Amino acid sequence: PPPMIDVRTATEFGKSHIPGAIHVPLQDLPGRLPELGLNPGDEIVVLCLSAHRSIPAVRLLRDRGYPRAAQLRAGMNAWWRAGLPTATGRQQRSSKR
Repeated sequence: PPPMIDVRTATEFGKSHIPGAIHVPLQDLPGRLPELGLNPGDEIVVLCLSAHRSIPAVRLLRDRGYPRAAQLRAGMNAWWRAGLPTATGRQQRSSKR
């Protein structure tokens, strides 16, 4: 599966997130992008609560050389409605913080 970057706040992420998603709040994404180890040729999925914050994140990724970055349409709201699995607490896939 493609890497998933969750750009919501730490509080939102801790309450419910997609298992395996990488948490990088939107305002931190520009500075933390190099440490994520993303492959420019791979698909990358960005998500937030309702897909509003993921739009600028996708734009940033595409501007920085990740042309296959895409948003999760309707974000976590759609994920929850679909009854897909979620996790709580802090992320397990760590990145430098």
